[in-house]
Amino acid sequence: MAPARRALGGSLMSNKCLWTPSANRVETHPMTEFARIAGKAVGQDLSDYAALHRWSIDDRAGFWSLLWDHAGLVGDKGEHGLFEGATMRADRFFPDARLNFAENLLAKAGTGDALVFRGEDQRSARLNWDDLKALVSRLQQAFRDAGLEKGDRVAAMMPNMPQTIAVMLAATSIGAVFSSCSPDFGERGVLDRFGQIEPKLLVACDGYFYAGKAIDIADKLGPISEKLAPARTIVVPYLGDGARAAASAHHGVILDDFIAPFARKALTFERLPFDHPLYIMFSSGTTGVPKCIVHSAGGTLIQHRKEHLLHCGNDQGSRVFYFTTCGWMMWNWLVSALAGGSTLLLYDGSPFHPTQDVIFNYIAEEKASFFGTSAKYIDSARKFGLKPAKTHDLSSVDVIASTGSPLSPEGFDYVYEDIKPDVHLASISGGTDIVSCFVLGVPIRPVYEGEIQGAGLGMAVDVFDPEGRPVRGEKGDLVCTKAFPSMPIAFWNDPDGARYTGAYFETFPGIWAHGDFAEWTEHDGIVIHGRSDATLNPQGVRIGTAEIYNIVEQFDEIAEAICIGQSWDGDVRVVLFVRLSDGHTLDEALIKRLKDAIRSGASPRHVPAKILAVADIPRTKSGKITELAVREVVEGRPVKNKEALANPEALAEFEGRAELAE
Repeated sequence: MAPARRALGGSLMSNKCLWTPSANRVETHPMTEFARIAGKAVGQDLSDYAALHRWSIDDRAGFWSLLWDHAGLVGDKGEHGLFEGATMRADRFFPDARLNFAENLLAKAGTGDALVFRGEDQRSARLNWDDLKALVSRLQQAFRDAGLEKGDRVAAMMPNMPQTIAVMLAATSIGAVFSSCSPDFGERGVLDRFGQIEPKLLVACDGYFYAGKAIDIADKLGPISEKLAPARTIVVPYLGDGARAAASAHHGVILDDFIAPFARKALTFERLPFDHPLYIMFSSGTTGVPKCIVHSAGGTLIQHRKEHLLHCGNDQGSRVFYFTTCGWMMWNWLVSALAGGSTLLLYDGSPFHPTQDVIFNYIAEEKASFFGTSAKYIDSARKFGLKPAKTHDLSSVDVIASTGSPLSPEGFDYVYEDIKPDVHLASISGGTDIVSCFVLGVPIRPVYEGEIQGAGLGMAVDVFDPEGRPVRGEKGDLVCTKAFPSMPIAFWNDPDGARYTGAYFETFPGIWAHGDFAEWTEHDGIVIHGRSDATLNPQGVRIGTAEIYNIVEQFDEIAEAICIGQSWDGDVRVVLFVRLSDGHTLDEALIKRLKDAIRSGASPRHVPAKILAVADIPRTKSGKITELAVREVVEGRPVKNKEALANPEALAEFEGRAELAE
């Protein structure tokens, strides 16, 4: 076990600088080029990131308009970059613009790689730009022939494979709205999502592979499609020929048969307003039926171009990999890299099959320049003892990005010690709500252990105390005080906007409250301490769960942990559940070591009153542990939507435990 980390001012912070960009890297980075152009345009020196960021939020119309031009967005920008309304929700970016999302992602042509795919060791594919456009063209024609029109919904229950991207591009080229989930969702989970949006077309695979196992979904596809009753159910063969799945589905047809009547011809693109709906995405749904979050084509496109180009350096020639499923917003983020002419490296299945280093094999073989993953993957790789810095040629990798949960300080150290010493490690945080990031990597700044480098350009991020006052040097709620293009345009079936307002604008009236518990650092970076709704409050002191996880997960004996606050004796006590690594038991000696490490590494208030072993920890379909569901079970309240969980059976271990009555 590593030594406990000393708390500074109640926070698990460090001043340890792990990486500083070279002068040449700073000089040649797209962010520096943009800063030069912006500085010249406005007559200011914007070479310092703080100055560039300040300008980007003080002159939002100027910033986003210049970004449109600099990033080469395809479409008619119109005369106005921003209409400022009376509230954040009333602001409108590019109110007279016309564009098409798919047209921007398919601007490139030729025989270079557009999409590279691996499905564990079972399937592989490679599509060049001309191949991709040909497939999208045939799908576009078939969709129109099936009656798909602007504003109709296309739902996909698909792996992260090339056909999924082609379906999305064909749908959005017409102005249809795309929504997706991964094929491991259960029937109820799919219907809770797609049933709300009533898709005209359903696209699904016949099954998928995970950890070497072929998992057929024909039996659940039948009842799902019958209840959705789309005009057609289009089956993409992945396990086999797809015939059984197509036969079981409502008006089922195999993809090849669906597009067979149509030869490739020139694509056409419906240019629509900036705020035209593009995606419907879903909240995790662990506290009720998932919210249907509607994102705009223009807002998603320009926000993603900003993040890919300026913050990540992804553009022509980049080879971009993010380990994600189609049920996580990082899939939507990944595919936008096509708009910069980047190659996408797609992977579906277990990240540790057929070997524990399969992901590192893939990014080394395909010479990825950008490697994105979850904090959980990095922690697992560390515990497996993987040392790709010694075993793989990762010289092509310029950026490693991590999200999904806060990356621990030990995760930062592991990346630099055992993955690649000279890399820009960009811990990022945002969410499905904004289909992008509030805080993320800043390529011209140093990386400090445990810190996200800063707020994104154009994002007026701050940290508020409970009274709504900005704070430094203490924890509070992450907020955004000015509108930004990728705010949702609406929730589906929320005609008066009450659910939307309640979700983001009630904590601090008129100000976006994101639900993260955060803290500024002395380097203008951010530390995310967990979700605000999972924050612990023993003796009235707010504690972020990430502060405890960062310490506990240093223990080799602990594979994973989840922490909640339990109502107790008129207060709240901290309860920690741990899933042990193979061959270990939770004895009194280990409990004492855990408590001592938490006490010295955080504070006495962080020390759990109870530490209990469990065989499994419940998580959402996107792999995030779900503290709220565990808290509900421990408090004896029903979990409203177990279908949102990947492993709902794990909740049984937390119910009625005698130790929690003591």
